[in-house]
Amino acid sequence: KSLPNGSFENDPPTVAPKFLSRGHLYKVIVGETIELPCKVQNLGSFVLLWRKGSSVLTAGHLKITRDPRFKIVGDYNLQINGVKTQDAGDYICQLGDQENRDQVHTVEILVPPTLRALPHNGQVTARKGSTVTLECKASGNPVPTIYWFKKDVFSGPTHLSDSSTLILENVDRHHAGIYQCSADNGVKERVSMDIQLTILSPPEITVEKSWVHAAEGYDVELVCIVHGDVSSEMMWYQNSFLLDPTDRRSMYPRDDRYSLIIRNFQSSDFGNYSCVADNALGRTKKYIEVSGRPGPADFISPALSGTLDHYNLTWTIESIPPLEEVKLLYRRLLMNETYQHPGKWHEFHIKPIAIRSDSTHYLMSYVIKNLEHNAVYEAIVQARNKYGWNEISDIHQFYTRNHDLLFDLDMEYKMGTSTATTNNASFGKLISIVSILCIPMKVLLNLM
Repeated sequence: KSLPNGSFENDPPTVAPKFLSRGHLYKVIVGETIELPCKVQNLGSFVLLWRKGSSVLTAGHLKITRDPRFKIVGDYNLQINGVKTQDAGDYICQLGDQENRDQVHTVEILVPPTLRALPHNGQVTARKGSTVTLECKASGNPVPTIYWFKKDVFSGPTHLSDSSTLILENVDRHHAGIYQCSADNGVKERVSMDIQLTILSPPEITVEKSWVHAAEGYDVELVCIVHGDVSSEMMWYQNSFLLDPTDRRSMYPRDDRYSLIIRNFQSSDFGNYSCVADNALGRTKKYIEVSGRPGPADFISPALSGTLDHYNLTWTIESIPPLEEVKLLYRRLLMNETYQHPGKWHEFHIKPIAIRSDSTHYLMSYVIKNLEHNAVYEAIVQARNKYGWNEISDIHQFYTRNHDLLFDLDMEYKMGTSTATTNNASFGKLISIVSILCIPMKVLLNLM
């Protein structure tokens, strides 16, 4: 006898199909292969359908879709080869029973980042003082984050910004270089693109030395360095007269470095020289003085005296000819926490007994005696050779010792103690010296 559900009265009872797998979110990188499971217990004569939206992909083991990337593997698992972005969405494994029960898998397609720089050729040119906007557009899933760096062959990349645009205002030659935008979304490797920024500006010049010492019979080299990305014409002048190459005078450009070499220097070669760089955007000039006078004294003696009442002042002076006279001036500096009051200068004229430290420099020293202990002094030096007096040196400040405070500290240094307790005690005594002498802390740190 037939029953309303289509079965017969004597048919054995059927067990309802049951899903063994569960719906899941799958993330797959574009181009890879994914397998979506659909395991059913007691399927019997029922048919499993795979659908995406209203489109039927498979019915049982029969493939309905014409897309060759789809196929059934295993029992009823759906495999998709070489997934594309349009494959994202919900995939439904459906039981063709009266209840149309189904199981849903969601597929998200991960796309590695891609970059597009503006302008497309990666070359940007701007005038000095203008505002420059560099832009990179990124795509991918998830949405990539963009990072901006400026590349440097010596210090490496410098991180500048985390946005799609990089704005540089009031640009100058220091902004020129290679900028890199990078995009990263955690899918595969970070991608990067370079943008070359060129700044058009009048030439900028720096000189290696604004004052050059020379003597007759020697060779002299003057160097100017020209900065700027527009081709510049370089000219050399002596006392406003344009110079041309001669048998003694040569001019050598090497990249941005321009040299004027004068061989067998003559007295007529002394004077003021200038290098002039000219391009379509402007002209720049820098000066170099070439003199036979000695260079300024450079002090090399330590600031803190090793004794109570005298100080060994040591310095070097650049001079090819012998020094004929040296003038030394020193004075005590009366000071406390609120004021500094310089005393009267004491002047000495020294007959130079100089030692050559090299072919162009003299090494000199002089012991200043009868000083007050626990005091601050200043000294300056000036020297003369056959070409005249040099510029007065910078002020050199030095300090005499205090017997009571420094005796124990001196012994500790001589004995080479290095324990933490001794070091702490020594530092405490140095702080006492600072409070009495009013020595600036930065000087104390240099002494240590």
